[in-house]
Amino acid sequence: MEKHSENIKVLINNVKDKIGKPVSSRVVAATIESFGIRDIDTQADYGVSDIQDLANYVYRQLTTSLEHKESLNAKEREYIVTNPETIQLSDYMAVKAKIFAQYYPLGIFHLLPVFLQIAAIVVFGYSLWTHVHFNHLQSTAVVLGVIIGIVSTGGFVQVIGRQATFYWNYLDYSMTKKTIDYLLKLGIKTLFVVFAVILFINSFIHIYPYKVLFIIFAYAFLIGLLLLVLAPLHTIRQRWMITVAVVLGTFVTVVLNKYTNLLIYYTHWFGISIAIISAKTYLYFFFRSFLKKHPPKADLNIKTSVFIYQNHRYFLYGICIYLFIFIDRILAWSTTADGQLPFMVYFEKDYELGMDMAILVFLLLSGVLEFSIASFTRFLDITQKLVQFENSKLFNKELHKLYWQNILILLLTAAVIFVIIYQLMFASWGYKGQFHEELEALSVKVTYIGGLGYFFLAWGMLNTLYLFTLGQTEHPLKGIIYAIVINLTIGFILSRFVSFEYSVVGMLAGAMFFMFYTLKHIFRFFKKLDYHYYASF
Repeated sequence: MEKHSENIKVLINNVKDKIGKPVSSRVVAATIESFGIRDIDTQADYGVSDIQDLANYVYRQLTTSLEHKESLNAKEREYIVTNPETIQLSDYMAVKAKIFAQYYPLGIFHLLPVFLQIAAIVVFGYSLWTHVHFNHLQSTAVVLGVIIGIVSTGGFVQVIGRQATFYWNYLDYSMTKKTIDYLLKLGIKTLFVVFAVILFINSFIHIYPYKVLFIIFAYAFLIGLLLLVLAPLHTIRQRWMITVAVVLGTFVTVVLNKYTNLLIYYTHWFGISIAIISAKTYLYFFFRSFLKKHPPKADLNIKTSVFIYQNHRYFLYGICIYLFIFIDRILAWSTTADGQLPFMVYFEKDYELGMDMAILVFLLLSGVLEFSIASFTRFLDITQKLVQFENSKLFNKELHKLYWQNILILLLTAAVIFVIIYQLMFASWGYKGQFHEELEALSVKVTYIGGLGYFFLAWGMLNTLYLFTLGQTEHPLKGIIYAIVINLTIGFILSRFVSFEYSVVGMLAGAMFFMFYTLKHIFRFFKKLDYHYYASF
């Protein structure tokens, strides 16, 4: 009974935070269902027969209890605190500049671990999982391992970012931890299932020797696990620890490689393991300390069927976006103009160099994505406070205008990035100055086409972030699936019948489709933005 009472108190506060004072018990019932609570859960968790009985009780409490007499939802309380009457439309530019100054550097800073890896390669010739002196077979094993690890865990990382953040924002820290632990275990199991499937296929087709597969699996497991333990640090706003963990792991790799006779594989595996252990240890002590200060008020558990229903599109999107990114590489590495390859997929250095240069476009645009979505969510609240409810067209128009202003910033930033990449390719201090050789013409061609593809992919992902913000998940998922088909089809045809490096054109075509497909739905989204905004709460 005590457990039921505490659970109901928490539920009442959650309903109040979301809708304020309800107009009917049916609204309360819909809100309770949006939390993932089902009829079969109510007896065990709340001591009532079904959701409608629970909703009736919550409705009575919120409308008649003195404790909840002035029921205001979270946004209404924020309205009072921020006193929005002082915000004028003329202040928009100053507010935008402030948001940009805050979030663009923040987005770039979050990629500091990536840039540190690049710096380690330039200075030492190796990083946490790369080595400039790997031969083609070694590079094939390592890169395939990284790809398998990223794709296999990409869906779980996406769901951590969505579901764990949901609980964190609602101050349910116990469920945040349970969600992270649940997804971490499920992600590890998935990695082993993927390995088992590959082994089964390899026993019939003999894609690689088992020694090579062992190296692939070792890198895949460690990289996948690293991503799984780093992802929650975004959710709990401890992103600085990501940099600490990666720097610590890289330091161990560098020291072991310089001062021991260990194989480079072992130095990588030790380094990645150190990064994983340090991140997981920090998470453990963070939650132990945090839950002591904020003990759970209710003892709720994850309902697997509800969890899957709420997050399956985010999960599939997370897998698909990484599949899309790596398809062109697999196509390029599985054919050649110089005769038969030693294995079905075999690393091609010049192509990879071009794509490594190209992906800098996407990485450096991440700050714009961070800024754009922060400004959108900020001005959603500001604009709905300033615009009268009956004037919904003005509300939609103002936010749509903000979208195009953010796209202009994206375009201008991309232009600057392309200039930087051009300098990296051809300036004396760039690639030639660091590695004492010039980029091959093939690498330059791939960089240009791939860089343009990553620009369109970034734009499409920005559109997706807008749609995800208010729960619109169907169209981004369809868009990336169609884009994968286009990438695979065009890339396969061109790489087989023109030249292997033209698989990158498939990536460009798919990225362009993804951008225009999501853009079409962005137009529809902004036409009914007022509806989507209020329907999401």
